[in-house]
Amino acid sequence: MTFFEGMTLETVEIGAGPLRLRHGGSGPPLLMLHGNPQTHAMWHAVAPRLAEQYTVICPDLRGYGGSHKPPATADHAPYAKRAMAQDMVDLMAVLGHDRFRVVAHDRGARVSHRLAIDHPERVEKLALLDIVPTIEHFERADMAFAMGYYHWFWFAQPHPFPETVISAAPEAWFRAHTNREPKDDGFFHPDALADYLAAARDPAMIRGMCEDYRAAATIDLEHDRASREAGDRIRCPLLAMWGTKGKIGQWYDPVAIWKRYCDGPVASEAIDTGHYLAEEDPDATLAALVPFLAG
Repeated sequence: MTFFEGMTLETVEIGAGPLRLRHGGSGPPLLMLHGNPQTHAMWHAVAPRLAEQYTVICPDLRGYGGSHKPPATADHAPYAKRAMAQDMVDLMAVLGHDRFRVVAHDRGARVSHRLAIDHPERVEKLALLDIVPTIEHFERADMAFAMGYYHWFWFAQPHPFPETVISAAPEAWFRAHTNREPKDDGFFHPDALADYLAAARDPAMIRGMCEDYRAAATIDLEHDRASREAGDRIRCPLLAMWGTKGKIGQWYDPVAIWKRYCDGPVASEAIDTGHYLAEEDPDATLAALVPFLAG
């Protein structure tokens, strides 16, 4: 299969700014959100196959790839997951979709968690790949977390310190960051890798990425605490997925944690990968997603 076979690359304007995306297929709408430090290109082996049954939309999050990148601010509000989730609601509305299924990885999964809380009427089903709620990471933080996810604290340092250091050697940084679980040089599809590296060479993307993490450590926690206190939970069916070679299943009981944040049913699937499930084993990823999305 060629890179994103049968899918179209374009930029769509929403109120906040432009969002770059791939889309294709027909059927019920399916929104797919990427993680860090990547772009929508991470779905290249999965999205075309799901497009056989769904109208698939794979955008770059704000701050990433070819999407709009607000400047850094003292309160980090432009990169709050609430603002990033609103982008997705606005995008899907522009494309004519009021209700939709969501599959999301890493940072995109954090945006999707907030999307499901703030806009429960929009989300029919939610699959979250390789995360537990942000607030749980911080509240359970120990030395293993600090060493394994050191970048959560590094990226969140005040602007522009981490941006300056990363942008001095962006490709070396990208390869070191994504090789925390060792990989060979051919791990990423060459077209996907080219997209990731182009983004890494863009200082505005590095700024947006760091603001994403600064928001996670500040304003997102405020929103998460308020939602938890108010009893606002995920109402739709949830599929929690993780890679057995990664950290989520080693550090946590993901199902037990997610059940505390959901009113709807919680399904789970652990597959034999590291963090990059959809690129490491797209067949196993699809084998879990297809029945959940259709059921």
